[in-house]
Amino acid sequence: MSAPDEFVTGQHGGAALAQLVSQALTHAHAGSEGAAEVRAISDAMVRLLIGAPLHSDGKLTIVSLAAEAGLRRNKLTHKHTGLKDLFYALVKARDSVPDAMPETARARAVKHQQDLARVCAERDDLRTQTQLLTRIVQVLEIENHRLKKTNRDLERQLADRAAVPDLNRRRRS
Repeated sequence: MSAPDEFVTGQHGGAALAQLVSQALTHAHAGSEGAAEVRAISDAMVRLLIGAPLHSDGKLTIVSLAAEAGLRRNKLTHKHTGLKDLFYALVKARDSVPDAMPETARARAVKHQQDLARVCAERDDLRTQTQLLTRIVQVLEIENHRLKKTNRDLERQLADRAAVPDLNRRRRS
């Protein structure tokens, strides 16, 4: 699948478009003094849109884009305003759900959301059960320790009684 097809099908969202624009702008600015900045900004756009920032906090803002590109923010707000506008448009397109989404994809998305909610509920239930079982095991360990101590004490008492002859019993016989 080619890059334009990926953009059309939405598999890589704005990142594929940003990469295409990056290649076009880099080619258009080749040899000019701003070519390195254009390349840095467009590469930073791609990294931010795919969620793999290297030099910033990863937020989808102009400040993060400038930090990711290694440039000052005013380069985007004054010199490369077209790239700034493109970035905002890609972020907006990424956040919105298209109305023309096929029903099968929409149904899959709904099913995935339901599955995620079910799995999260199961996880929370298992976490609660684990905490309860941990408390039960701790109580049983304490009871077991007490019973072992009581058993040792009783064994000592029986051993002490067996070692001492009962003189009252001998006198009666």
